[in-house]
Amino acid sequence: MLILAVDTTTPGGSVALLEDEKLLGEANVESAATHSARLFRSIDFLAGALGKDIKDVGAFAVAVGPGSFTGIRIGVGAVKSLAFASGKPVAPVSTLLALAMKLASDGTRLVCPLLDAKKDEIYAGLFEARGGGLVEAIPQGAYDPDAFFARLPSRRVIAFAGSGLDAYRARLMRRAGGKARFPERSPFIAAEVGRIGAGL
Repeated sequence: MLILAVDTTTPGGSVALLEDEKLLGEANVESAATHSARLFRSIDFLAGALGKDIKDVGAFAVAVGPGSFTGIRIGVGAVKSLAFASGKPVAPVSTLLALAMKLASDGTRLVCPLLDAKKDEIYAGLFEARGGGLVEAIPQGAYDPDAFFARLPSRRVIAFAGSGLDAYRARLMRRAGGKARFPERSPFIAAEVGRIGAGL
């Protein structure tokens, strides 16, 4: 089944087309243009590049946050209108879970996506790779950074990624120290959103 996946929860938006869980292509855009100005152009570009028709899409997956309220509204609204017009189902996917899946792709057991929620808060969760999937070790939510970092296991290696590192890396390092890892990952998660959505 052809799946169209959309993420507009962060400034770097992305769309992906998958055949079940196999990624066919992903269009990633980091620009000053708003999601509303570029989302449908990205979808059209990707479908055209792959020789696909949007009418062939059998299901949709969309990142539903946490993240930018405006971005979430644009992405969810666009996908809901496409799904309504086609009568196809929509799978809502957590932005944190999708980022955790990207982090865990190299075999790291404990992964922690961190997003800057502004006002001295973070959106975060701690996930453990177990049984071929990801299990929450600390629930996803909005946290005071220091209170969240204090809950992290101090003797296990944890991989971190996300916009929260820009603002709170120094505070994290005071807690995690030498056990923290920061693998290079792109901020684009539409492919992960699609793979998670395919399993729902």
